[in-house]
Amino acid sequence: MTTTGIRYQPDETPPLAASLGLGLQLAVLSATVTILIPTVVMRAAGASEAYLSWAVFAATVICGAATVLQTVRLGRIGMGQALMMGSSGAFIAVCITAVAEGGPGLLATLVLAAALFQLVLSARLSLFRRILTPTVSGTVIMLIPVAVMPYIFGMLGDVPDGSPAAAAPLSALVTVLVIGGLALKATGALRLWAPVLGVLAGAVVAAPFGIYDLGPVAAASWIGLPAGRWPGLALDFGPAFWALLPGFLLVALIGSIRTISSSMAAQRTSWRRPRAVDFRAVQGAAAVDGLGNLISGLAGTVPNTAYTTAVSVAELTGVAARGLGVAAGAILMALAFLPKALALVVAIPAPVIAAYMTVIVAMLFVIGMKMVFQDGIDYRKGLVVGVAFWIGVGFQNGAVFPEYVADFAGGLLRNGMTAGGLTAILLTAFLELGEPRRSRFEGELGVAVLPGINNFFEDFTFRNGWGKTMADRLTAAAEEALLTLMRQGELGGEDRERRLGLTAYRKGRGAVLEFVVAPGGENLQDRMMLLAEDASDGPDESEMSLRLLKHVAAWVRHQQYHDTDILTARVEAPPVGERE
Repeated sequence: MTTTGIRYQPDETPPLAASLGLGLQLAVLSATVTILIPTVVMRAAGASEAYLSWAVFAATVICGAATVLQTVRLGRIGMGQALMMGSSGAFIAVCITAVAEGGPGLLATLVLAAALFQLVLSARLSLFRRILTPTVSGTVIMLIPVAVMPYIFGMLGDVPDGSPAAAAPLSALVTVLVIGGLALKATGALRLWAPVLGVLAGAVVAAPFGIYDLGPVAAASWIGLPAGRWPGLALDFGPAFWALLPGFLLVALIGSIRTISSSMAAQRTSWRRPRAVDFRAVQGAAAVDGLGNLISGLAGTVPNTAYTTAVSVAELTGVAARGLGVAAGAILMALAFLPKALALVVAIPAPVIAAYMTVIVAMLFVIGMKMVFQDGIDYRKGLVVGVAFWIGVGFQNGAVFPEYVADFAGGLLRNGMTAGGLTAILLTAFLELGEPRRSRFEGELGVAVLPGINNFFEDFTFRNGWGKTMADRLTAAAEEALLTLMRQGELGGEDRERRLGLTAYRKGRGAVLEFVVAPGGENLQDRMMLLAEDASDGPDESEMSLRLLKHVAAWVRHQQYHDTDILTARVEAPPVGERE
């Protein structure tokens, strides 16, 4: 089995210095965006400076706390891996409109409504499993660079008037060269510090040119609180609320998809040996997204979302330990109470930040590609990805009917990630609607249900023009899947009766079977990958059903949610000459 370049998995502990150093880096970069987004919203909407200071303070504290919660995982809340949370740029347009038309109170109420929608989505994520696929998630990840690179490239030349012409390009070039050189050639602990050393080198080069302005840092106090106060809620639910609610819910959906995609990408890049995606962790990540926005609404600040920075840093440095996320979240919360430290972060020259983000975003694009290809790709998936990606590029660059879409939902579709993500969802939904009619069977999860399953497959194969050989194959696959799920439930401590829902439909030359039951314990897909490596001649009884299932089925996928276990298998039909 292939292995990744991960040095520290989520369940391992790197040296304290490495955790703090990389945590500081993540906190610094997240703080820059987390501060910038509420600043842009409030100033564009004409809000007071006092409210601006409160919104920035609240957003920074909430995003730091959400990052810690995302990492440590409390019950069903949190992913259990390092995943940074920060202010959501997708909400900028609708938030500006909300503050301009109804003030901070209206913004708070709309953010609360969006958060409740996200919490419901996270709780019932299994219902959307056929739409929010790796194809959709990977496309959204690939479109994040498309959406942010114009801003990043704009930052490359963002220096004070009168600065030497070489200041921006030289500081950016040094940053990229140091990060890239160390990441490609360094080994051991030096590789872990590549991003930090790159930013420091760029800042050192920028200082003599006068573009690293430390004046605001000297003027800031060491410890302080915001001048503004909590703005309260607007609960009159007037026309402005109902007019803006659809836009907020649509952006909330995109934000949840981004968090889901980021969570799946984090799982794909955080372990030495590839693992199947644990959708319980994905649900936990989406729950933190909703909970963080619930608190943001109560606090009267802009919503947050998951950032993919930690995913790229894990790919770059090999560190995916939970300690990294805890350190980053704690530092981010501390920065909110330390104006001087916050000013030091904000003062980092824009070309240096842009150069760093260029490396990070480039790696993110590759991660999205890996997600798209992880389960193979046929012409249908290729069409979805290709059309959605280039539509996202077109909308991002204002090349697709700008006269019609510029003002739609507050300019929502001008964001390439949003436009492309919605396109991928709609195309995937269209493919689902075009699938053959599904045959369904329900019963108690137990051996007594096998005769009913046998009759179900006899009828299913007859209606699809297959003979007894195919019916026997399907029955064999169902028997092994059933026994495996029953044993898994026993190992997971399930002592209550569980219902089985079986769905079968024709696809190409074979049939796809989907078994839906109450959740169990270990991921069967991971177990099957381990069995492929196990060369022992004597598998125990608990492995026999999995081995037989792996032999009968062309492929098997296991999705685990808090409320549902879903085992999907594809069984190929025998050649025409062998059908009876």
